[in-house]
Amino acid sequence: MARKQSGAEVFRITGARQSLADDVRGRQRRYVISMSVRTVSVVLAAVLWNIEKPVAIVALALGALLPYVAVVIANAGRENTPSLPSTFVPPPARPALEAAPPAGPADSDRARSAPDPHEHS
Repeated sequence: MARKQSGAEVFRITGARQSLADDVRGRQRRYVISMSVRTVSVVLAAVLWNIEKPVAIVALALGALLPYVAVVIANAGRENTPSLPSTFVPPPARPALEAAPPAGPADSDRARSAPDPHEHS
């Protein structure tokens, strides 16, 4: 029985989505990171309030907006199914024939004076 080696690179060869457990784990990780940044920004706002008020206001605004953003990101749907490269190979483009130049009066005179190659003498 072959064991999976840690650190071995795995290549995805199908168009299947990642597993539901992996998707939930990724969402939870993003949510925890967002909430950690929010906590740090609120604490930073409280510490800097009397020292550097503009920075504290920015940190407070960040702390107020991050919960909304974190919830929207965490509740976002699963990723789209990745598309596989197309195996359809289109036929090569065939160039179109160019139109003949328009026949003018000089061309009709030449046509009358030219001998017919199929005519027998």
